[in-house]
Amino acid sequence: MSGLSRGAPDKVKIKVRGDGRPLADTGSEVEYREEEKVKAEAARAAAGRSGNTELFERARQVLPGGVNSPVRAMGQVGLDPVFIESAEGAEVIDRAGRRYLDWVGSWGPMILGHTDPEVLKAIGEAAARGTSFGAATELEVELGEEVASRMPSVEMIRMTSSGSEAAMAAARLARAVTGREVLVKFAGAYHGHSDGLLAAAGSGVATHGIPSGPGITEAQAAGTVVVPWNDREAVAEALEKYEVAALFAEPIAANMGVVTPAGGFLDFLREATERTGTLLVFDEVITGFRVARGGAQELYGVNPDLTVMGKIIGGGLPAAALGGNREMMERLAPAGDVYQAGTLSGNPLAVAAGLATLRRLDNGAYERLGALTDRLVSGLSELADEHGLTVASAPGLATPFFSSLPVTNFAEAQATDQERFAAFFRAMLERGIWLPPSRFEAWFVSLAHDEIQIDRTLMAAAEALSATDPGKTIG
Repeated sequence: MSGLSRGAPDKVKIKVRGDGRPLADTGSEVEYREEEKVKAEAARAAAGRSGNTELFERARQVLPGGVNSPVRAMGQVGLDPVFIESAEGAEVIDRAGRRYLDWVGSWGPMILGHTDPEVLKAIGEAAARGTSFGAATELEVELGEEVASRMPSVEMIRMTSSGSEAAMAAARLARAVTGREVLVKFAGAYHGHSDGLLAAAGSGVATHGIPSGPGITEAQAAGTVVVPWNDREAVAEALEKYEVAALFAEPIAANMGVVTPAGGFLDFLREATERTGTLLVFDEVITGFRVARGGAQELYGVNPDLTVMGKIIGGGLPAAALGGNREMMERLAPAGDVYQAGTLSGNPLAVAAGLATLRRLDNGAYERLGALTDRLVSGLSELADEHGLTVASAPGLATPFFSSLPVTNFAEAQATDQERFAAFFRAMLERGIWLPPSRFEAWFVSLAHDEIQIDRTLMAAAEALSATDPGKTIG
């Protein structure tokens, strides 16, 4: 399953040299010959692990689990967290100075890569004027205009500081508009950590096997109905059985790994929600401004009633937004009677970073991002055929699933091989490739990546898969 295709890209052939090391036949015949560098990196990594362990012990004394977000912990892959010191372009650099080729991209915001000069300039200029005012600014208006010019269904936005807040606001607004209470979401989808939307969630909740119940009341749990992704019958049954205020959907599921909608599924959701008086909410925190200029709703030609945005809209700083048509959005205070507020909503630094990022994302940028994604996915797919994997993708996103069967929903994602994934992750990390430490997360392609870096990743993956195939010694 490879998401939406732009035509058949040239396949990246993975060959093996006489010494068993892989060689990429990509036209330029870029070879993976860095023996001395690899030795130095290994020594530096060993020294770094020692210091890392000490810092992790310090972190555990003051941070629950030693981290500020569960997905950053690496216990699920048998490691302690790696502490990052800095980043540049498509690389992150740990405290020992070891560089890793980054396919995490801060979980999506860094579509231009790290320390982009234009984004840093915009942040610096904004910071020089003041870091926070608690008042309206012109940049907020400009960002609203930029988003409205891109998202087909959005006329107005309300900014928040996180996607969780924006999703909470969407749920409240939907209940106010419809006069109904029940929400429907898909198993494995993640819409932030608010009580009503955390049920059967993907992302870090699935990664750590955390139950959805602790701290959530029965009444809150009863207000959310969970159905399988890509299951029309289950959706139709839920919408007929309950008075549903809103159906929440990631238009491309990306918190159970990348799982694209089955043919016509989003059109079905639009028709079914309109027929039952239910609002359709697209969570485009990941897909927004990544898979297309106007997000997945532009890519698939399906307009939701409300859109939750995050990640790229803040250019790497904390920012998110809720968007929709004018009539619905003007129910929010102070224009209307639905209260929503935030001290740092529309923070000038975050807005400046988001604007600088979005203004770089023109049609040429998306063509380039698509070509890079196709090259990565083509190479991964060839390796998948050899090693019993499947690869799923969408523009700017990819997931290799450790299963020979296609993944179409959360249950199938959960059935993939965690042990093989963990071994692969460790082997890739040793080779200087920084991947999401969870089989339920997407790889994020950025415009800072290039063909040589993609080929390096594929060559490392060929080595890692060969070293960690069942029956081999697991690294």
